[in-house]
Amino acid sequence: MTASAAAASSIRRQVILPFRRFFETASAGGAVLIAAAGFAFLWANSPWAPAYEAMKHAQTTATIAGVGVDKSLAHWVNDFLMALFFFVVGLEIKRELVAGELRGWSRAALPVIGALGGMVGPALIYVMIAGSTAYAPGWGVPMATDIAFAVGVLALIGDRVPYGLKVFLLAFAIVDDLGAVIVIALFYTPDVAVLPLVISLATCLLAAAYGRQGGGRPIVFVILGAIAWYAMLKSGVHATIAGVLMAFTVPLRQVPDAAALGEALTPRLSGSPERIEVELHSLEALIEERRSPLHNFEHKLQPYVAFLIMPIFALFNAGVNVTGGTLEIGIGTLAVFLGLLIGKPVGIVGAVMLGSWLKLYRLPPEMNLRALFGMGLLGGIGFTMSLFIADLAFPDPVMLDEVKLGVLCASVVAAFLGLAWLRWVLPASPAALPDPEPSSVT
Repeated sequence: MTASAAAASSIRRQVILPFRRFFETASAGGAVLIAAAGFAFLWANSPWAPAYEAMKHAQTTATIAGVGVDKSLAHWVNDFLMALFFFVVGLEIKRELVAGELRGWSRAALPVIGALGGMVGPALIYVMIAGSTAYAPGWGVPMATDIAFAVGVLALIGDRVPYGLKVFLLAFAIVDDLGAVIVIALFYTPDVAVLPLVISLATCLLAAAYGRQGGGRPIVFVILGAIAWYAMLKSGVHATIAGVLMAFTVPLRQVPDAAALGEALTPRLSGSPERIEVELHSLEALIEERRSPLHNFEHKLQPYVAFLIMPIFALFNAGVNVTGGTLEIGIGTLAVFLGLLIGKPVGIVGAVMLGSWLKLYRLPPEMNLRALFGMGLLGGIGFTMSLFIADLAFPDPVMLDEVKLGVLCASVVAAFLGLAWLRWVLPASPAALPDPEPSSVT
């Protein structure tokens, strides 16, 4: 391979394929997330547990232009930082719907049906166990898959995992997130104040109109997003919903596809290695300028979400005290544990096989029943979204800790079982699968 061809291939791999970059970021972020959760759990069960609780409940006030919000640090994390997390989730969902693996029913059918089974299965098991108890509101807790945690576990298996399985895991986890957002908006919203809600929705419509007219200045979306977030917070609807709605207003524009770009680059990528390196830097800067606003936001915020926001969320929410004598392993723990550990793989596998039997799609060769079950086990890693919904469903701290314990235990067991299962099922040296053709949107 010539130097110019190698350089063009490098650009296509590193810049044109956002899916691969996302996978790599999520893999590393998953490791940091696990470390933060482990640290929180140890801290909450150490002699310094009172300091942990004091940190969570410390009151902090933020005031801008005379408008103030007074919340504990834990609420700032769950209401503000998680709004940024949901904003990035919304960007990922829009990208996949418009230009990725969820574009068009023929591409989206498999992960969408798998995700629906993976949401319905855990909810049904939860309701069967706890539906007639005080824990009934928690039926939404085991429905979602934690993308970063699951991808981090998948990365431990390395290149043995075919690309198609990675795509399936991320795609159905993204659909899971969309389902969780809808569940939060419809079922975990208390009394609604109409005027602030109208203001928030009107602000999102204004942002959408700005984006449709070609506007792409980040500062405009930041200002409008802050207004939409504050109004949504005052409306009673969880403020993170504003993050998702704002994400869908950010425009996604097309740039030249990889083949055309490679042809254009070839004449410039010749000569000495130093010359090629200079050209590469200039071309990367050019591509960066031509990125759509959506990709600019996603590219810049992803590392902060993966390595800062999600670990902070884990630090504030994974600290379940199991040594204080007040926590019981009861119906709530069992319902969540079995919902994630059994409902997820059974729901995913059952729905996918039903769709295949109905000829809604054709399963890829690498997606045999055993590999699919391994993906279903990894789908049982709930963690971030499950902990978040649990916090909305259970205002009682004792019940909340009991349900959180079920989430943590199920996520850890699902991770180990999924890792062991896939290592046993997948061949040691699979045939290399060709990279997919890059999308025309980056």
